[in-house]
Amino acid sequence: MRKFKTEERLNKIIKVVKSRQPSLNVVIENVHDPHNVSAIFRTCDAVGVPKISLLYHIEDFPKISNVTSSSAVKWVEKERFNKTKECFAKLKKDGYKIYASMLSENAKNMYDIDFTEKVAIVLGNENRGVSEEAAELAHECFYIPMRGMIQSLNVSVAAAVTLYEAQRQRDAKGMYNQSELSEEKLNEVIDEWCDK
Repeated sequence: MRKFKTEERLNKIIKVVKSRQPSLNVVIENVHDPHNVSAIFRTCDAVGVPKISLLYHIEDFPKISNVTSSSAVKWVEKERFNKTKECFAKLKKDGYKIYASMLSENAKNMYDIDFTEKVAIVLGNENRGVSEEAAELAHECFYIPMRGMIQSLNVSVAAAVTLYEAQRQRDAKGMYNQSELSEEKLNEVIDEWCDK
């Protein structure tokens, strides 16, 4: 039996769970500032990303605050990895096309990527960016076009810009109108959320 305070809250949970996009994943690689990590969790919740892969092989795993993430950490699952190969092998096995955010000659303009496919977006450390290993193991690298003197954005801002482009493409295709989850999985997640 589902526990919920009001009918309104139950309806919101059902609506949000139905719009989750399991075919859209985010990988955070060695992002050290917990405020940036929390901000990325908030954006993931906002656009319907159900799970973040935390890949930490240099930095320590971040402490994510319920306060700075506005409780998004409660609604977005996390999966931990300490090896890039292991993380990417799992994503590839699950059918994800992996795009790493990186400024390079071979990188693709973000607006030329089809984010309606099953994709994982990799965001790197604030200073070092995405690791060479991650860039090599990714299917492709992408960049966010910029017109200013400074050719970088804060990692949480880069995440928001990229994920909102993914949301725009998916919304235009009607992907938020029908759940990607089976009826059984949908009910399972709704029940879990009602207990949170």
